[in-house]
Amino acid sequence: MTKTMNLSVKILIFMVLGAIVGVLFLQFGDYQCAKSLAEGECQALQENSWAYTYFVEGLFNIGGSLFINALKMLMVPLVLVSLVCGVYSLADPSKLGRLSLKSIGLYLLTTAIALTLALTLASIFQPGVGMPVGEANFDASDKPPLSDVIINIVPTNPFEAMVSANMLQIIVFAILVGLAITLSGEQGKRIGNWFEDANKVVMELVNIIMRFAPYGVFFLIAKTFSTFPFSDLVGSLGSYFILVIVGLLLHALLTYSVLITLFTRLNPIKFFKAMWPAMLTAFGTSSSNATLPVTMRCAEANLGVHKNTFSFTLPLGATINMDGTAIMQGIATLFIAQAYSVDLSMAQLLTVVLTATLASIGTAGVPSVGLILLAGVLTQVNLPVEAIGMILGIDRLLDMTRTAVNITGDAAVTTIVAKSEDEIDIETFNDTNNRSNFDD
Repeated sequence: MTKTMNLSVKILIFMVLGAIVGVLFLQFGDYQCAKSLAEGECQALQENSWAYTYFVEGLFNIGGSLFINALKMLMVPLVLVSLVCGVYSLADPSKLGRLSLKSIGLYLLTTAIALTLALTLASIFQPGVGMPVGEANFDASDKPPLSDVIINIVPTNPFEAMVSANMLQIIVFAILVGLAITLSGEQGKRIGNWFEDANKVVMELVNIIMRFAPYGVFFLIAKTFSTFPFSDLVGSLGSYFILVIVGLLLHALLTYSVLITLFTRLNPIKFFKAMWPAMLTAFGTSSSNATLPVTMRCAEANLGVHKNTFSFTLPLGATINMDGTAIMQGIATLFIAQAYSVDLSMAQLLTVVLTATLASIGTAGVPSVGLILLAGVLTQVNLPVEAIGMILGIDRLLDMTRTAVNITGDAAVTTIVAKSEDEIDIETFNDTNNRSNFDD
């Protein structure tokens, strides 16, 4: 068995074990809440439960949070150092402009395809028809205007940007530092060598953290499944849940396969095998940014993409590429419209596609970005924003799945851009028997 398969299988095994343990706690724990209980009574039952206190909010919560914190700890230094190295190593600085145009263009294209697929599926299967509306509440946060996002791309204080993990600002600062090093002659070369050494150290940190990935994923999955309202899946939300999952799988398996085959002539099956560890990690963490160290490691060691490319395209994709979120937005919009018996016109459907696609950049780095985007889309087509409350209960599991799709899309675009720039080692890409296990 190959190294990567050892790691992937181990993560998958612990993920399944976590789901089983979580379901057992949900079904047999003395804290589970019957639907007949009032919300206050349910909360009191949970707070007074030893199982909930010591396992769900204790062991599972602490173990999962430690793993996510460890990944997030690497996020800022990894993006800063690797991007500086990538820009510094570019022989032709104008190449950076081509990378930017290709990357952003492809990210917007895949997001538009995802939304179109979602709207098509929801129009055909109509998951919201007959859905009892009832009372649904959701407090929508304001989406920052695009003008503010553009202005704030350049950090007034780069150290503050690093402390707050503002990825767009860090990307811009790292690009400028890399360019300055390139243009600074012998002095710049010495600084560049320091960043190269720092990059090696940071990647070794990634290797160390990934040895604990199976256990971290176990705790995260166990907590999710021990509090997940499975009763909603067999009720009125079941059709919505299944349709979103189907849309995510179709987009990941078909759209990315077609794009990789069309633009690179590479085998998409080998692509998915190479990215499997990152996909599993993304599913467990529900965070593209937290998974970024693993995504970058897979891109370099398994896909054979040169750091000149992935050090730019992957941080950018983790920030602005939201294919999985777009699938949810498209299906959720029509689901809510059907539940309220509102027929959306073709012009309104096009508005959904354009709004969500362009807003994916405008909300980069904003917490709960998927729900904020959905609130903005619903407002554009005159649907009640508070209706988002209907789907909040099952959004956690869907969030895990769409995050895995998001990082797969980042890697697919990275592969395409790298191939167009001749920045990919085809031999490494095709060698499925020599994958990295994060310990070499």
